[in-house]
Amino acid sequence: MTRVVTALAAVLLLAGCGGDRGTATLWVTRDRGTQILLTTNVPAGLTAMQALERKAEVDTSYGGRFVVAINGLSSASRRDWFYYVNGVPLGRSAAEYRLRDGDVEWWDYTAWQRPNEVPAVVGAFPEPFLHGLGGAVPPAVVVGQGRVAHALAKLVRGRVAPTAPPGANVLELRPGAGFRALTPRRFVIDPRHAARLTRNPRAFRFRYAVQ
Repeated sequence: MTRVVTALAAVLLLAGCGGDRGTATLWVTRDRGTQILLTTNVPAGLTAMQALERKAEVDTSYGGRFVVAINGLSSASRRDWFYYVNGVPLGRSAAEYRLRDGDVEWWDYTAWQRPNEVPAVVGAFPEPFLHGLGGAVPPAVVVGQGRVAHALAKLVRGRVAPTAPPGANVLELRPGAGFRALTPRRFVIDPRHAARLTRNPRAFRFRYAVQ
């Protein structure tokens, strides 16, 4: 009997019915987040593809590994579906990533000029500082000083420092920088935008970057 129960649990896990407890968030937008098509919650433990297929009509290619259409909106010349987990492009099939509690899965249909032109997006803030991309989450460091820096550090559950150690998730206060990602682990933000975020962490929701 024990062997049967163990085998059944393994099957359920592989089918996306097990895994992490809790919920993840699913967003579907278009044109760099300017049009919101869907916002909902999905169970943690599903793959990103399974979560999307639960909530939308999805067409795929390459044996179900890549999305070519969501709810009838299809890829075209230099217009495709891009997806991010916790604000970071995953770099592999959505069928290969299993959602964890608190993750934000975001699909956006948009035009592009060159592959990999967006290293990360700011619209899922305070991600990726809280959950990263599964596994151990790098420490969050706010590079700056003053009241706003300490308020930001509280939002990202990190600390304030004059410089960031190697491997950290970094949010650097930089006048005139807007709010954007330089790399998947390094973001810069103008102090004016930072002050706004401390008042409303959702101020730049669904944005790729802010000038």
